[in-house]
Amino acid sequence: MLPFLQIFPVAQIPPSPPPQEVVQPQEVRPLPGSLDTVPVFNSNSPELVQTEGILLSTFPPTGKRISTAHLNFPLQGRFDIFAHHVAKATSPEDLRTLYLGVILHNPSNQPVKVDVLQAASYLSQPDAPFIELPPLIENLLGTVFAGPGDRVMNDLLRGQRQAGWPAFVVIPPKQSQILLNLPIPVQGLEPPINGRSTLMQLRSSGVVYAASLAMYAPLNPDGTERSPTLAEWQQLLDSGDLAGPRDRPPTPPEQTTGSVVYGRVAGVAQGSQWQAQLVDRSDVSYLSIPQPGQAFSYGLSTLNGGRLGTEQVQSAPLLVRYPDTAYRAHGNYGIQYSLSLPLYNNTGQPQTVTLSIQTPVKEDQLQQRGLRFLNPPASQVFFRGTVRLRYNDDRNLPQTRYVHLVQKRGQPGEPLLILQMRAGDRRLVLVDFLYPPDSTPPQVLTLKTLDSTN
Repeated sequence: MLPFLQIFPVAQIPPSPPPQEVVQPQEVRPLPGSLDTVPVFNSNSPELVQTEGILLSTFPPTGKRISTAHLNFPLQGRFDIFAHHVAKATSPEDLRTLYLGVILHNPSNQPVKVDVLQAASYLSQPDAPFIELPPLIENLLGTVFAGPGDRVMNDLLRGQRQAGWPAFVVIPPKQSQILLNLPIPVQGLEPPINGRSTLMQLRSSGVVYAASLAMYAPLNPDGTERSPTLAEWQQLLDSGDLAGPRDRPPTPPEQTTGSVVYGRVAGVAQGSQWQAQLVDRSDVSYLSIPQPGQAFSYGLSTLNGGRLGTEQVQSAPLLVRYPDTAYRAHGNYGIQYSLSLPLYNNTGQPQTVTLSIQTPVKEDQLQQRGLRFLNPPASQVFFRGTVRLRYNDDRNLPQTRYVHLVQKRGQPGEPLLILQMRAGDRRLVLVDFLYPPDSTPPQVLTLKTLDSTN
Protein backbone atom coordinates (compact mmCIF):
# COMPACT_ATOMS: atom_id res chain seq x y z
CA MET A 1 0.00 0.00 0.00
CA LEU A 2 1.30 3.47 -0.90
CA PRO A 3 2.19 5.79 1.95
CA PHE A 4 -0.54 8.19 3.00
CA LEU A 5 1.25 11.25 1.71
CA GLN A 6 1.62 9.72 -1.70
CA ILE A 7 -2.13 9.02 -1.93
CA PHE A 8 -3.05 12.50 -0.66
CA PRO A 9 -0.23 14.87 -1.64
CA VAL A 10 0.08 18.09 0.37
CA ALA A 11 -1.27 21.07 -1.56
CA GLN A 12 1.47 23.42 -2.72
CA ILE A 13 1.00 27.18 -2.25
CA PRO A 14 1.90 28.78 -5.56
CA PRO A 15 4.69 31.35 -5.25
CA SER A 16 3.75 34.98 -5.53
CA PRO A 17 4.18 36.24 -9.07
CA PRO A 18 7.15 38.56 -9.55
CA PRO A 19 6.30 42.27 -9.45
CA GLN A 20 5.31 43.79 -12.75
CA GLU A 21 7.50 46.59 -14.00
CA VAL A 22 5.65 49.77 -14.92
CA VAL A 23 7.38 52.51 -16.90
CA GLN A 24 6.09 56.04 -16.45
CA PRO A 25 7.26 58.20 -19.36
CA GLN A 26 8.36 61.43 -17.74
CA GLU A 27 11.31 63.75 -17.99
CA VAL A 28 13.79 63.67 -15.10
CA ARG A 29 15.58 66.96 -14.55
CA PRO A 30 18.70 67.68 -12.53
CA LEU A 31 17.91 69.53 -9.32
CA PRO A 32 18.86 73.24 -9.52
CA GLY A 33 20.96 74.77 -6.79
CA SER A 34 23.70 73.02 -4.87
CA LEU A 35 24.88 72.05 -1.43
CA ASP A 36 26.16 74.84 0.78
CA THR A 37 29.72 74.72 2.16
CA VAL A 38 28.88 74.00 5.82
CA PRO A 39 31.11 71.09 6.97
CA VAL A 40 29.36 68.02 8.38
CA PHE A 41 31.21 65.75 10.80
CA ASN A 42 29.73 62.45 9.56
CA SER A 43 30.25 59.46 11.86
CA ASN A 44 28.61 56.39 10.32
CA SER A 45 31.44 53.83 9.97
CA PRO A 46 31.57 51.29 11.34
CA GLU A 47 27.80 51.27 11.55
CA LEU A 48 27.85 48.15 13.73
CA VAL A 49 30.29 48.76 16.61
CA GLN A 50 31.56 45.77 18.59
CA THR A 51 35.12 46.88 19.37
CA GLU A 52 35.53 50.12 21.30
CA GLY A 53 37.71 52.83 19.85
CA ILE A 54 37.74 55.95 17.71
CA LEU A 55 34.81 56.34 15.31
CA LEU A 56 35.93 59.64 13.78
CA SER A 57 38.55 62.16 14.90
CA THR A 58 39.41 65.49 13.31
CA PHE A 59 42.10 66.07 15.96
CA PRO A 60 45.72 66.60 14.92
CA PRO A 61 47.75 63.34 15.10
CA THR A 62 50.44 64.93 17.31
CA GLY A 63 50.77 63.03 20.59
CA LYS A 64 48.31 60.32 19.55
CA ARG A 65 49.35 56.65 19.62
CA ILE A 66 47.67 55.82 16.28
CA SER A 67 48.35 58.86 14.11
CA THR A 68 46.30 57.55 11.13
CA ALA A 69 43.13 57.62 13.28
CA HIS A 70 43.18 61.44 13.34
CA LEU A 71 42.32 63.51 10.27
CA ASN A 72 43.61 66.92 11.43
CA PHE A 73 40.64 69.00 10.26
CA PRO A 74 39.71 72.12 12.31
CA LEU A 75 36.06 73.21 12.50
CA GLN A 76 34.90 76.79 12.97
CA GLY A 77 31.68 78.78 12.62
CA ARG A 78 28.70 76.76 11.38
CA PHE A 79 29.13 72.99 11.29
CA ASP A 80 27.02 69.90 11.90
CA ILE A 81 27.73 66.67 13.74
CA PHE A 82 25.94 63.55 12.52
CA ALA A 83 26.38 60.13 14.13
CA HIS A 84 24.54 56.90 13.39
CA HIS A 85 25.78 53.67 15.02
CA VAL A 86 24.47 50.27 16.11
CA ALA A 87 25.43 48.09 19.10
CA LYS A 88 24.92 44.32 19.05
CA ALA A 89 25.87 41.79 21.70
CA THR A 90 28.81 39.64 20.62
CA SER A 91 27.42 36.74 22.66
CA PRO A 92 24.31 36.04 24.79
CA GLU A 93 26.43 36.57 27.92
CA ASP A 94 28.03 39.86 26.86
CA LEU A 95 25.28 42.45 27.33
CA ARG A 96 27.48 45.42 28.20
CA THR A 97 26.19 48.88 27.29
CA LEU A 98 28.09 50.65 24.55
CA TYR A 99 28.47 54.41 25.06
CA LEU A 100 28.73 56.93 22.25
CA GLY A 101 30.78 60.00 23.11
CA VAL A 102 31.47 63.22 21.23
CA ILE A 103 34.10 65.60 22.57
CA LEU A 104 35.23 69.01 21.33
CA HIS A 105 38.67 70.51 21.93
CA ASN A 106 39.67 74.17 21.97
CA PRO A 107 43.32 74.48 20.84
CA SER A 108 43.47 78.26 21.29
CA ASN A 109 44.41 80.56 24.16
CA GLN A 110 40.89 82.03 24.37
CA PRO A 111 37.59 80.45 25.47
CA VAL A 112 35.42 79.20 22.60
CA LYS A 113 31.64 79.28 22.77
CA VAL A 114 29.75 76.61 20.81
CA ASP A 115 26.05 77.34 20.28
CA VAL A 116 23.80 74.29 20.02
CA LEU A 117 21.31 75.64 17.48
CA GLN A 118 19.37 72.41 17.06
CA ALA A 119 20.03 68.88 18.25
CA ALA A 120 18.37 65.53 18.83
CA SER A 121 19.48 61.98 19.61
CA TYR A 122 17.27 58.90 19.78
CA LEU A 123 17.62 55.16 20.30
CA SER A 124 15.85 52.60 18.20
CA GLN A 125 14.66 50.94 21.46
CA PRO A 126 12.66 52.34 23.18
CA ASP A 127 12.61 55.82 21.61
CA ALA A 128 11.76 55.05 17.98
CA PRO A 129 11.19 51.40 17.08
CA PHE A 130 10.85 50.39 13.44
CA ILE A 131 7.08 49.98 13.24
CA GLU A 132 4.81 49.48 10.25
CA LEU A 133 3.25 52.74 9.07
CA PRO A 134 0.98 53.63 6.16
CA PRO A 135 2.58 55.03 2.98
CA LEU A 136 1.32 58.56 3.75
CA ILE A 137 -0.02 60.05 6.97
CA GLU A 138 -0.35 63.59 8.30
CA ASN A 139 2.22 64.33 11.02
CA LEU A 140 1.19 67.71 12.41
CA LEU A 141 2.27 66.99 15.99
CA GLY A 142 5.51 65.17 15.12
CA THR A 143 4.38 61.93 16.78
CA VAL A 144 4.69 59.75 13.67
CA PHE A 145 8.09 58.11 13.08
CA ALA A 146 9.71 54.72 12.59
CA GLY A 147 13.36 54.42 13.52
CA PRO A 148 15.69 56.81 15.34
CA GLY A 149 16.94 58.54 12.18
CA ASP A 150 13.38 59.28 11.13
CA ARG A 151 12.60 60.77 14.57
CA VAL A 152 15.76 62.91 14.71
CA MET A 153 15.10 64.42 11.26
CA ASN A 154 11.48 65.05 12.25
CA ASP A 155 12.64 67.11 15.25
CA LEU A 156 15.17 69.18 13.34
CA LEU A 157 12.77 69.85 10.48
CA ARG A 158 10.64 71.66 13.09
CA GLY A 159 13.62 73.70 14.34
CA GLN A 160 13.76 71.92 17.69
CA ARG A 161 16.47 71.32 20.25
CA GLN A 162 15.60 68.19 22.20
CA ALA A 163 15.12 68.55 25.95
CA GLY A 164 18.34 68.02 27.89
CA TRP A 165 20.65 69.69 25.38
CA PRO A 166 22.36 72.89 26.50
CA ALA A 167 21.85 76.07 24.48
CA PHE A 168 25.64 76.41 24.34
CA VAL A 169 28.87 75.14 25.84
CA VAL A 170 32.00 77.16 26.61
CA ILE A 171 35.30 75.36 26.15
CA PRO A 172 38.18 76.83 28.16
CA PRO A 173 41.53 77.44 26.43
CA LYS A 174 43.52 74.26 25.59
CA GLN A 175 40.79 72.06 27.05
CA SER A 176 38.16 69.58 25.87
CA GLN A 177 34.46 69.30 26.67
CA ILE A 178 31.96 66.46 26.38
CA LEU A 179 29.16 67.34 23.97
CA LEU A 180 27.48 63.91 23.88
CA ASN A 181 27.77 60.99 26.30
CA LEU A 182 24.85 58.61 25.74
CA PRO A 183 24.30 54.84 25.97
CA ILE A 184 23.23 52.31 23.35
CA PRO A 185 21.90 49.56 25.65
CA VAL A 186 21.14 46.01 24.50
CA GLN A 187 20.29 44.27 27.79
CA GLY A 188 16.67 43.12 27.90
CA LEU A 189 16.23 43.38 24.14
CA GLU A 190 15.45 40.41 21.92
CA PRO A 191 17.51 40.22 19.81
CA PRO A 192 20.15 42.22 21.77
CA ILE A 193 20.69 44.94 19.17
CA ASN A 194 20.05 48.68 19.33
CA GLY A 195 20.96 51.80 17.39
CA ARG A 196 21.34 55.51 18.04
CA SER A 197 21.00 58.41 15.59
CA THR A 198 22.19 61.93 16.42
CA LEU A 199 22.27 65.24 14.56
CA MET A 200 23.52 68.56 15.91
CA GLN A 201 23.64 71.91 14.17
CA LEU A 202 26.33 74.00 15.83
CA ARG A 203 28.10 77.34 15.60
CA SER A 204 31.45 78.00 17.25
CA SER A 205 33.16 81.29 17.98
CA GLY A 206 36.59 79.81 17.25
CA VAL A 207 38.47 76.77 16.03
CA VAL A 208 37.61 73.39 17.58
CA TYR A 209 38.48 69.77 16.89
CA ALA A 210 35.86 67.02 17.24
CA ALA A 211 35.91 63.30 17.89
CA SER A 212 33.25 60.60 18.16
CA LEU A 213 34.21 57.59 20.26
CA ALA A 214 32.75 54.24 21.34
CA MET A 215 33.41 52.73 24.77
CA TYR A 216 31.80 49.97 26.81
CA ALA A 217 30.42 51.26 30.09
CA PRO A 218 32.98 51.35 32.90
CA LEU A 219 31.93 49.65 36.13
CA ASN A 220 31.38 51.04 39.61
CA PRO A 221 32.93 49.19 42.57
CA ASP A 222 29.62 47.36 43.07
CA GLY A 223 29.68 46.08 39.48
CA THR A 224 27.03 48.40 38.10
CA GLU A 225 27.61 50.34 34.89
CA ARG A 226 28.30 54.06 34.71
CA SER A 227 28.91 56.58 31.95
CA PRO A 228 32.52 57.32 30.94
CA THR A 229 34.23 60.44 32.25
CA LEU A 230 35.95 63.10 30.18
CA ALA A 231 39.31 61.73 31.28
CA GLU A 232 38.36 58.24 30.10
CA TRP A 233 37.17 59.55 26.74
CA GLN A 234 40.40 61.55 26.42
CA GLN A 235 42.48 58.46 27.22
CA LEU A 236 40.66 56.49 24.51
CA LEU A 237 41.20 59.32 22.03
CA ASP A 238 44.91 59.58 22.81
CA SER A 239 45.77 55.87 22.91
CA GLY A 240 42.96 54.07 21.08
CA ASP A 241 42.71 52.74 17.53
CA LEU A 242 39.76 52.88 15.15
CA ALA A 243 36.63 51.10 16.37
CA GLY A 244 35.62 47.84 14.73
CA PRO A 245 34.68 45.71 12.99
CA ARG A 246 35.50 47.73 9.88
CA ASP A 247 32.86 47.97 7.16
CA ARG A 248 33.41 46.75 3.60
CA PRO A 249 35.78 49.09 1.75
CA PRO A 250 34.13 51.15 -1.01
CA THR A 251 34.50 50.63 -4.73
CA PRO A 252 36.90 53.22 -6.19
CA PRO A 253 34.88 55.89 -8.03
CA GLU A 254 36.79 55.33 -11.27
CA GLN A 255 35.55 51.71 -11.40
CA THR A 256 32.46 51.68 -13.60
CA THR A 257 31.88 47.94 -14.07
CA GLY A 258 30.83 45.17 -11.71
CA SER A 259 29.05 45.53 -8.40
CA VAL A 260 29.43 48.81 -6.54
CA VAL A 261 30.06 49.07 -2.79
CA TYR A 262 29.34 52.64 -1.69
CA GLY A 263 30.70 52.14 1.81
CA ARG A 264 29.82 53.80 5.09
CA VAL A 265 30.89 57.37 5.83
CA ALA A 266 33.55 58.42 8.34
CA GLY A 267 34.85 61.87 7.54
CA VAL A 268 33.94 65.51 7.14
CA ALA A 269 31.52 66.13 4.29
CA GLN A 270 30.90 69.48 2.63
CA GLY A 271 27.28 70.56 2.65
CA SER A 272 24.49 70.70 5.24
CA GLN A 273 21.64 72.06 3.08
CA TRP A 274 20.56 72.01 -0.57
CA GLN A 275 18.51 75.09 -1.44
CA ALA A 276 16.96 75.47 -4.86
CA GLN A 277 14.36 77.41 -6.79
CA LEU A 278 12.81 75.16 -9.43
CA VAL A 279 12.06 77.29 -12.50
CA ASP A 280 11.76 76.84 -16.26
CA ARG A 281 14.99 78.67 -17.01
CA SER A 282 17.47 80.79 -15.13
CA ASP A 283 16.06 83.99 -16.67
CA VAL A 284 12.46 83.45 -15.43
CA SER A 285 10.93 83.23 -11.96
CA TYR A 286 8.24 80.59 -12.54
CA LEU A 287 7.86 76.85 -13.09
CA SER A 288 5.33 76.02 -15.80
CA ILE A 289 3.16 73.07 -14.84
CA PRO A 290 3.24 70.03 -17.16
CA GLN A 291 0.80 69.72 -20.03
CA PRO A 292 -2.39 67.74 -19.19
CA GLY A 293 -1.62 64.05 -18.73
CA GLN A 294 2.12 64.66 -18.46
CA ALA A 295 4.66 64.84 -15.62
CA PHE A 296 8.25 65.74 -14.95
CA SER A 297 10.53 64.97 -12.01
CA TYR A 298 13.61 66.30 -10.23
CA GLY A 299 16.18 63.89 -8.85
CA LEU A 300 16.66 63.79 -5.07
CA SER A 301 19.84 62.44 -3.48
CA THR A 302 21.13 61.13 -6.81
CA LEU A 303 24.46 59.32 -6.60
CA ASN A 304 27.10 57.51 -8.62
CA GLY A 305 25.31 54.71 -10.42
CA GLY A 306 21.91 56.24 -9.60
CA ARG A 307 21.71 59.52 -11.53
CA LEU A 308 18.41 58.67 -13.27
CA GLY A 309 19.72 60.13 -16.51
CA THR A 310 20.43 63.56 -15.01
CA GLU A 311 24.25 63.32 -15.03
CA GLN A 312 24.01 64.84 -11.53
CA VAL A 313 25.60 63.42 -8.38
CA GLN A 314 24.17 65.16 -5.31
CA SER A 315 26.19 63.15 -2.75
CA ALA A 316 28.18 65.53 -0.57
CA PRO A 317 31.93 65.45 -1.26
CA LEU A 318 34.22 64.47 1.60
CA LEU A 319 36.91 66.94 2.65
CA VAL A 320 38.71 64.30 4.75
CA ARG A 321 37.99 60.58 5.23
CA TYR A 322 39.50 57.30 6.36
CA PRO A 323 40.88 55.22 3.45
CA ASP A 324 38.50 52.28 4.02
CA THR A 325 35.33 54.42 4.12
CA ALA A 326 33.04 56.02 1.53
CA TYR A 327 34.41 58.47 -1.03
CA ARG A 328 31.29 60.65 -0.80
CA ALA A 329 28.41 61.00 1.68
CA HIS A 330 26.10 58.85 -0.43
CA GLY A 331 22.52 59.26 0.74
CA ASN A 332 23.17 62.71 2.21
CA TYR A 333 21.93 61.56 5.62
CA GLY A 334 20.86 64.57 7.68
CA ILE A 335 21.13 67.05 4.81
CA GLN A 336 18.16 69.42 4.47
CA TYR A 337 16.53 69.87 1.07
CA SER A 338 14.72 73.23 0.84
CA LEU A 339 12.98 73.50 -2.52
CA SER A 340 10.88 76.38 -3.86
CA LEU A 341 8.38 75.71 -6.68
CA PRO A 342 6.77 78.92 -8.07
CA LEU A 343 4.09 77.10 -10.07
CA TYR A 344 2.45 78.76 -13.08
CA ASN A 345 -0.52 77.44 -15.05
CA ASN A 346 0.13 78.72 -18.55
CA THR A 347 -2.09 76.16 -20.32
CA GLY A 348 -5.09 78.51 -20.77
CA GLN A 349 -7.41 76.09 -18.93
CA PRO A 350 -8.04 75.17 -15.29
CA GLN A 351 -5.81 72.24 -14.29
CA THR A 352 -5.46 69.75 -11.44
CA VAL A 353 -1.82 69.47 -10.42
CA THR A 354 -0.28 66.91 -8.04
CA LEU A 355 3.06 66.89 -6.26
CA SER A 356 4.64 63.60 -5.16
CA ILE A 357 7.85 62.11 -3.87
CA GLN A 358 8.55 58.79 -5.59
CA THR A 359 11.05 55.95 -5.25
CA PRO A 360 11.71 54.57 -8.72
CA VAL A 361 13.96 51.61 -9.47
CA LYS A 362 17.54 52.93 -9.35
CA GLU A 363 19.13 53.51 -12.73
CA ASP A 364 22.09 55.57 -13.85
CA GLN A 365 20.83 56.15 -17.40
CA LEU A 366 17.13 55.74 -18.12
CA GLN A 367 16.78 52.72 -20.37
CA GLN A 368 13.15 53.24 -21.37
CA ARG A 369 12.70 57.03 -21.53
CA GLY A 370 10.92 57.10 -18.23
CA LEU A 371 11.02 56.01 -14.61
CA ARG A 372 10.56 52.36 -13.69
CA PHE A 373 8.24 51.36 -10.87
CA LEU A 374 7.15 47.98 -9.48
CA ASN A 375 3.60 46.69 -9.04
CA PRO A 376 3.49 45.70 -6.26
CA PRO A 377 6.53 47.52 -4.84
CA ALA A 378 9.36 45.41 -3.42
CA SER A 379 9.40 44.58 0.28
CA GLN A 380 12.40 46.76 1.23
CA VAL A 381 11.60 50.17 2.72
CA PHE A 382 13.73 52.74 0.88
CA PHE A 383 12.41 55.98 2.44
CA ARG A 384 10.75 56.82 5.73
CA GLY A 385 10.59 60.41 6.82
CA THR A 386 8.57 63.60 7.24
CA VAL A 387 8.19 66.27 4.54
CA ARG A 388 7.04 69.84 5.26
CA LEU A 389 4.79 71.56 2.71
CA ARG A 390 4.00 75.28 2.74
CA TYR A 391 1.61 76.77 0.17
CA ASN A 392 -1.65 78.65 -0.33
CA ASP A 393 -4.57 76.28 -0.77
CA ASP A 394 -7.37 76.58 -3.33
CA ARG A 395 -9.09 79.18 -1.10
CA ASN A 396 -5.83 81.18 -1.06
CA LEU A 397 -5.30 80.40 2.63
CA PRO A 398 -1.72 79.73 3.78
CA GLN A 399 -1.10 76.14 4.87
CA THR A 400 1.78 74.38 6.59
CA ARG A 401 1.57 70.59 6.59
CA TYR A 402 3.89 67.85 7.81
CA VAL A 403 3.42 64.58 5.94
CA HIS A 404 5.14 61.33 6.90
CA LEU A 405 6.05 59.01 4.03
CA VAL A 406 7.02 55.34 3.89
CA GLN A 407 8.09 54.17 0.45
CA LYS A 408 9.38 50.83 -0.71
CA ARG A 409 11.64 50.15 -3.67
CA GLY A 410 9.78 50.90 -6.89
CA GLN A 411 6.86 52.69 -5.18
CA PRO A 412 5.32 55.54 -7.21
CA GLY A 413 3.97 57.26 -4.10
CA GLU A 414 0.71 59.00 -3.33
CA PRO A 415 0.27 62.75 -3.99
CA LEU A 416 1.51 64.95 -1.19
CA LEU A 417 -0.51 67.79 -2.58
CA ILE A 418 -3.40 68.30 -5.05
CA LEU A 419 -3.94 71.82 -6.36
CA GLN A 420 -6.78 73.16 -8.51
CA MET A 421 -5.11 75.87 -10.56
CA ARG A 422 -7.11 78.35 -12.63
CA ALA A 423 -5.80 79.48 -16.01
CA GLY A 424 -2.95 81.91 -15.38
CA ASP A 425 -2.83 80.95 -11.68
CA ARG A 426 0.49 81.20 -9.84
CA ARG A 427 1.10 79.26 -6.66
CA LEU A 428 4.29 79.07 -4.58
CA VAL A 429 4.94 75.68 -2.98
CA LEU A 430 7.82 75.16 -0.53
CA VAL A 431 9.06 71.62 0.13
CA ASP A 432 11.50 70.86 2.98
CA PHE A 433 12.84 67.63 4.45
CA LEU A 434 16.03 66.26 5.97
CA TYR A 435 17.16 63.12 4.18
CA PRO A 436 16.55 60.40 6.79
CA PRO A 437 19.12 57.81 7.86
CA ASP A 438 18.16 54.21 7.03
CA SER A 439 16.84 55.40 3.66
CA THR A 440 18.17 54.32 0.27
CA PRO A 441 18.54 56.84 -2.57
CA PRO A 442 17.59 58.04 -5.07
CA GLN A 443 14.09 59.51 -4.96
CA VAL A 444 12.37 62.05 -7.22
CA LEU A 445 10.05 65.00 -6.70
CA THR A 446 7.35 64.72 -9.36
CA LEU A 447 4.92 67.36 -10.66
CA LYS A 448 2.00 66.02 -12.69
CA THR A 449 -0.98 67.62 -14.40
CA LEU A 450 -3.94 65.25 -14.52
CA ASP A 451 -5.54 64.47 -17.86
CA SER A 452 -8.75 66.55 -17.94
CA THR A 453 -10.48 63.88 -20.05
CA ASN A 454 -10.39 61.37 -17.17
